[in-house]
Amino acid sequence: FDVYSFDWRGQGLSTRMLSDRAKGFINDYGEYLLDLYEFIDKVVPSNANKPIYFLAHSMVAHIVLLYLKKFAMQVDGAVLSAPMIDIFTDPYPKWLVRLLIRIALITRCHHAVVPGSRKRLEREVHFDNNPLTSDPQRFLVEKKALATNPKMAADAITFAWLSATMKSIDYLKTSDFLETITTPILIVSAGADKVVSVSAQKEACCRLPNCRLTTILDSRHEILMETDVIRKIFWKEFRDFAGIE
Repeated sequence: FDVYSFDWRGQGLSTRMLSDRAKGFINDYGEYLLDLYEFIDKVVPSNANKPIYFLAHSMVAHIVLLYLKKFAMQVDGAVLSAPMIDIFTDPYPKWLVRLLIRIALITRCHHAVVPGSRKRLEREVHFDNNPLTSDPQRFLVEKKALATNPKMAADAITFAWLSATMKSIDYLKTSDFLETITTPILIVSAGADKVVSVSAQKEACCRLPNCRLTTILDSRHEILMETDVIRKIFWKEFRDFAGIE
């Protein structure tokens, strides 16, 4: 495989939208979609070896679905790891979250941090009961990377990002959105996911005309940062999907 990847705006070492680098911010998911289009159009060679597959996780898997809706002919398939079809808003009910978003936007608090978002991310600093991985060594990979380069950190969610996310989730749920995406898709769900909704992934796969879904029961959200046993299941599914012996 030739692998092409990049840091999204507002993440990693890409340009941050706000002066406070820790705040996750986006005006609209159309900006993410444009970034992905530019990347495919200008960075991935036009004569790249075929077939071309997306391998995308969580929020990026969501963006890939937006891309496939608009530019389906440019790729041959997509493997979506724990895709963000819908999110959990615990400990707050969704209606309250939507109300808080509306108030924040009306009062022009777009850049304000969503209450509890820093606290949620602080819990992920400790391995015990973290929602991301059950592998203690791979849990430390991100921590070591951030220790080496703190500029990569993003540890807070703004109301603008959350508003854009909820709006895009609603867009995916609209009638005939997923039904018209004909690109072959493999969804691999994390059975123990507490970040995004597994039931929403199952519903989405039923709506997609060319989709297969596999659930790895013991996996937490970050499937590719999980134990070797879980990763082995994922890569077998990937190979079968891609037709690799």
